[in-house]
Amino acid sequence: MATETTAAEVASQCVNEHGGAIGMPQLCGDWFPNQVFWLLVTLVVIFFVLSKIALPRIAAVLADRKGTITNDLAAAEELKQKAVAAEKAYNDALANARTEAAKIVAQAKAEIQKDLDAATAKADAEIAAKAAESEKTIAGIRDGAAAAVAEVAKDVAAALVGALGGGADAKTVTAAVTARLKG
Repeated sequence: MATETTAAEVASQCVNEHGGAIGMPQLCGDWFPNQVFWLLVTLVVIFFVLSKIALPRIAAVLADRKGTITNDLAAAEELKQKAVAAEKAYNDALANARTEAAKIVAQAKAEIQKDLDAATAKADAEIAAKAAESEKTIAGIRDGAAAAVAEVAKDVAAALVGALGGGADAKTVTAAVTARLKG
């Protein structure tokens, strides 16, 4: 009977007369086995739910993400290689275009210089011809002017000699004017 009293006393230490817990029921030593049992049942259920349902889904999502990231990285590397190749091709094409443009410019300069030299030679020839023609015309005018000056000088000399009261024949006046014009 002492054992019954002890159990009742212990039960009375954790439970009041209305059956409610006194203090914190978690700390009541009589309830530890029951709490441990339900803790183990809950942990086993959580373990099975996680291992059979949640973790495989999470692993699948992670694997899918890893595959996507790997594929994206591979595609990015491939695109990077294509971009490098395209840049190299662009630079090569640009260098070729510059070289070709330099050739075209040099060729155009040579053609322009050739045309300019031909035009200059033609202009020089025309100028030389016109200068020679002008020289001939000027020489003719000079000769005509000299003859006209000599004629006027003869007339003036004859008129002066006559006005001064002298008599001079045309031959003497011509000889005097010719001698004076020669220097």
